[in-house]
Amino acid sequence: MVENVIYPAYFDAELTRSAGRRVPDDLAVDEPEVEEIAKAVQQVGYDAVIEREKSYSREGHRERGRVLVKNPDDDSKNDIVQAVAAYVNALRE
Repeated sequence: MVENVIYPAYFDAELTRSAGRRVPDDLAVDEPEVEEIAKAVQQVGYDAVIEREKSYSREGHRERGRVLVKNPDDDSKNDIVQAVAAYVNALRE
């Protein structure tokens, strides 16, 4: 089974691209949570599994968790991250 891993740091407005953010400033949010990322993944049409005890390698030991995206078909990870970022922004409005 194919999985993609998405970390909250990918969407964090406080981080730079070199520090791990993967979306443009206009799609980044303050303090993204794994719950809202998982909800956005489901809205995009994929199954999501939250792993809370995980940390992003660029953030050291800060355990913010991560979201596993199950069976992403032929979509690239970047396409999924961009779509999820748009939904996270919509959820916060």
